[in-house]
Amino acid sequence: MAASETIPVEVAYARPDVQRIVALEVPQGTTLAEALERSGIAELFPEIDLERAPVGIFGTVVKDREQVLRAGDRVEIYRPLVADPKAKRAERAKAQREAGRVR
Repeated sequence: MAASETIPVEVAYARPDVQRIVALEVPQGTTLAEALERSGIAELFPEIDLERAPVGIFGTVVKDREQVLRAGDRVEIYRPLVADPKAKRAERAKAQREAGRVR
């Protein structure tokens, strides 16, 4: 494979009100950090801090932004959790017990 070949990748970000997937053709050897920059996603969503936002590939968090992407990878930018999912489940269960629905 020649060094000048490109591969398809995607960069995805979602808010409750809007989601965007940016499809890119990048040179083989492109890193996760480079794909984030090339995507222009920060211009579409100025609230994203590309330096600090947690990111992953297909739902798996990636700490090393110098990881080289493979053809078909989807880079995902994650938002911080508003509430701990375990705590929210516990609150719902307590409310149901108090309402007499669950013993």
